Amino acid sequence: MEHEFWHNRWANSEIGFHEGSVNQFLHDHWSIVVDGSNDDTVLVPLCGKAHDMWWLNDLGHPVIGIELSEIACKDFFTEAEEKASVHPGEPFIKFRHDTLELWCGDFFQLVPEDVKNVRLVYDRAALIALPAPMRKRYVEHLTAVLPDSTHILLLTLDYQNEDVKGPPFNVSDEEVRALYGEDYDVELLLKQDMPPDSPFAKRKGLHRATESVFRLSKL
Repeated sequence: MEHEFWHNRWANSEIGFHEGSVNQFLHDHWSIVVDGSNDDTVLVPLCGKAHDMWWLNDLGHPVIGIELSEIACKDFFTEAEEKASVHPGEPFIKFRHDTLELWCGDFFQLVPEDVKNVRLVYDRAALIALPAPMRKRYVEHLTAVLPDSTHILLLTLDYQNEDVKGPPFNVSDEEVRALYGEDYDVELLLKQDMPPDSPFAKRKGLHRATESVFRLSKL
C-alpha cells in the first residue's frame, strides 16, 4: 500500500477499521503480555487514532504510536479533548501529551535508537493492514529495530473470500508462525469465530471469519 492510499482514506474519512472503544481482546489479554509490569514503554505501529492508546497510557505505560496520517494524529487528541505539543522534525513529526506520543511518519523509517526503551508492542491493525509482500517487510523491520525480549500482543483475522478486498487482509495462523517463528516464541492465546453480525462481517458480506490473539516473545 502506497502512502497516498492511506492519506486518501483518512482525508475521505474511509476509516471503517477504526474502533470507537477499547478493543476487547486487548482488555482481556494484555495482563498476560505485560507479566505484571505496567511501566514498560509500548510501541503501537500503524496506530491510527485508536482509543487503545489512552487505555494503555492510563495503566501507566509510556506509549509511542507510529502513524502516517497527520489527520489521524490530530484527531486522536482533538476527539479526546486533550492538547499535545507538536515537535516538527525528520523523519517524524512528534505529538506529545505527557508520556503518550504519536510519531507522524513512515514506520519503515524507525531505527533501533528510536525504540531502545520499548519492551512491549500492541499490534491490532498493522499486520492485517498490509498486503502479503509488505507484511514480510513489516515483520523484518519490526524485528530488526526491537530490543531483545520484547513481547507483542498481535491480533489477526482470517477469512476465505476472494471477493473481499483488504485492508484489513486475511492473515492465517500459519502465516503468523511463518513470519515470526524464526525470531519469536509464538503462543496462540485465543482463536474464535467472528460473530456474523459484527460490523466488519456485515460490511464485507462474510459468512465465516476467525479472529486470533497471539503473544509473541522476541528471542
